[in-house]
Amino acid sequence: MATVTASTPRTLPTGLLRHRAVHKLLLIALAAAVLVPLANARWASGSWPDALTVDLTNPLTSASDWIIDNRDSHPLFLYGFGYVSNAVVISVRAVYLVLLAAGWAGVTALGALVAWRVAGVRLAVGTAVAFLACGLLGMWVPTMQTLALMVVAVLASVVVGVLLGLAAGLSRRMDKVLRPVLDTMQVMPAYAYLLPVVLVFGMGVPAAVLATVVYAAPPMARLTALGLQGADKEVLEAVESLGTTARQRLLTARIPLARKELLLGLNQTIMMALSMAVIASVIGAAGLGDRVYQALASVDVGAALAAGIPIVLLAVVLDRVTGAAGDGTEGQGRAGWAYALAGAVLVAVAGRLVGRLDWPDAWVVNIAEPVNRAVDWMTDHLYSGVPVVGGTADWAGHFTTWVLDPVRDGLQGLPWWSVLLVVATLAWLIGTWRTALTAVLAMAAIGVLGVWTPALDTLSQVLAAVAVTLVLGFATAVAAARSDRVERLLRPVLDVFQTMPQFVYLIPVVALFGVGRAPAAAAAVVYALPAVVRITTQGLRQVDPAAMESSRSLGATSWQQLRQVQLPLARPALLLAVNQGVVLVLAVVVIGGLVGGGALGYDTVFGLAQGDLATGLVAGAAIVCLGLMLDRVTQPTERRTRKGA
Repeated sequence: MATVTASTPRTLPTGLLRHRAVHKLLLIALAAAVLVPLANARWASGSWPDALTVDLTNPLTSASDWIIDNRDSHPLFLYGFGYVSNAVVISVRAVYLVLLAAGWAGVTALGALVAWRVAGVRLAVGTAVAFLACGLLGMWVPTMQTLALMVVAVLASVVVGVLLGLAAGLSRRMDKVLRPVLDTMQVMPAYAYLLPVVLVFGMGVPAAVLATVVYAAPPMARLTALGLQGADKEVLEAVESLGTTARQRLLTARIPLARKELLLGLNQTIMMALSMAVIASVIGAAGLGDRVYQALASVDVGAALAAGIPIVLLAVVLDRVTGAAGDGTEGQGRAGWAYALAGAVLVAVAGRLVGRLDWPDAWVVNIAEPVNRAVDWMTDHLYSGVPVVGGTADWAGHFTTWVLDPVRDGLQGLPWWSVLLVVATLAWLIGTWRTALTAVLAMAAIGVLGVWTPALDTLSQVLAAVAVTLVLGFATAVAAARSDRVERLLRPVLDVFQTMPQFVYLIPVVALFGVGRAPAAAAAVVYALPAVVRITTQGLRQVDPAAMESSRSLGATSWQQLRQVQLPLARPALLLAVNQGVVLVLAVVVIGGLVGGGALGYDTVFGLAQGDLATGLVAGAAIVCLGLMLDRVTQPTERRTRKGA
C-alpha cells in the first residue's frame, strides 16, 4: 500500500507534463517571466507606450497630396491607373445604358426567362416578382445602377479569380504562395478594401468596382483551385494516355470536371460582389447602397427600408439562380436559351414601341411614410416604459452599461503587454508557434499605428457580440440538429439572412434600438448567427451514428449524449463556427461606425467622409490587423483539429 501511495503523486504530474498544451503554457510562462519585467522596466505598464508608436499622419498626408496633385499629369496615372479607371467607367455606363434601353419590361422578362431556363417556372415567377417589387418601391433606376455595377464587377472578379485559381490549381508552388494572400483577403472586413482604392482612384465608380473585385475574387480563386486539384486522377490519366497536350487536358478534362466548384465560386463571388457594391456607396458609388447610406445618415428608416428591400430581393434571386445553375437540374439546351433571349428582346422592343421604358410614377408605392410612422410609434411605445420587460432602448442601454462598457474598460485597463501575452497564449494553444507569432505581430502593429485604445473598444464590441452569437447560435443549432421539423422551419430563414448584404442589417436595428454601440453589436449578431447555426447543425448531424447508438444502448440521456458524445465529436465544426462568427461579427461591428458604433469603424467612416485619408488608412490597417489576429486566435490548425490535443 505504501508503494502505491508513493507512486501516485509522481505518476499524475508526469502524465500532465506530457500534455502538449501544458508544454506550451510552461514555455509561455517562462518567456513571460523573463520578458515582462524587462518590458515593464523599459516602457512601464498601462496603455500602449508612446515610445513604440509610429506617427504616419505626415507621410500618409504627403502621399495623399502627391497623388491628388499628380493624378492628372503623372504617367503612372495617365497611362496606367487612368486607363483602368476610364475602362471601368465606360463599361459600367455601357451596361447601365443597355439596361435602361431594355426598359423595365425587358429587364424583368430577361431575368425571368434566365431563371426559367436555369431553375424552372417557380423561380422564374419569383424573379419577375422581385424585379417588379423594385419598381413598385420607386427604386427601379437605383436598382439598374447597382445591377450595372454588379455586372462589371462580377465579370472582372471571375476573370481575376479564375486566373489565380488556375495558377494555384496547376502549380503547388503558386498554391503555397497564394494561400496566405487569399487567407488574409478573406478575413479582412469589407470596409478595409475601400481605403487603398480611394487613395489611388479617388471617390467614385472606379474605386467602388475595383474594391468589389478585390473583395469578391478570392472565393472564385479558391474554389477554382479546389476543383482543379480535386479532379479525378483516373480520368486525367486516361486523357493523357491519348496523347493530349497540357492545354487540351485542361480544357477537355480538368475544367469540365471542376464545373460544380466553378459554379459555386460564381455564386459566392456574386453574393460577395453585391454585398461590397452596396457598401461601396460610401465612396461614391450610386445605386441602392447610396440610398440606404443617405437614409441612415439622416436616420430615415422608411427610406432606408425602401432601398433595402430591393437589395435583399436581388440577393435572393441571384443566389437562387446561380445555386440552381450549380446543381444543373434544368435543361441547358442552346435552342431553349435562344428562345429565352428572343422572348426578352421581343418584350423589350414592345415596351419601347409603346413608350414604357421607364417605370411609371403612378405605379410607385411609397412605403417610407408609413414605415416612419411605425418607427415613431415604436419610439413612443416600445423604446421604454413597457411593463415588466422594458423597452428596446432600455435593452440597448442595459447591454451597453452591463456588458459593453465593462468589457471595454476591462480591456483598456489591462497592461499592453498582458494583452499580447493573452493573444500569444490563445493562438499557440489552438495552433502553432507561427500562428501565435502572426497574431502577436498583428496585435502589436495596432499599437505601433497609434490606435491601441479605439482598437480595444472595437475588440470589446466584437467579443460581446460573439458571446451572444455563440449562445444563441449553439442553442438554435442543437434544436435544429435534434429535430427535422425545426431544421426545415429554419432553412428558409437562414437562406434569406445569409444572402442579405451587411449594410441592410443596420436598418432594423436602427429602427428598434436607435444609434449607438449596442445597435451595431445587435446587427453583427444577426449577421453572424446564420453561419454559426448552419455550421454547428451540420457538425452535430454528422456525428458517427454508431457512437450515438452505443451511448444510447448504455442508457445515456439526451443531455448526456449531447454533452459527452455529440459536442466532443463535433469539435472541429464548433471551432469553425466560432472562427466564422468572429470574422463576420467584426465585419459588421466596423460598419456599425455608421450608426454610432464608434472606435475604428467611426475613424474609417470619418476618414472617408472628410477626405482625411491618414485617419482612414490607419484605422483600416488596424482593422485588418485585428481581423488577422482574431482569425488566428480562433482558427485551429489541421494537426490540432485531428489530434484534439
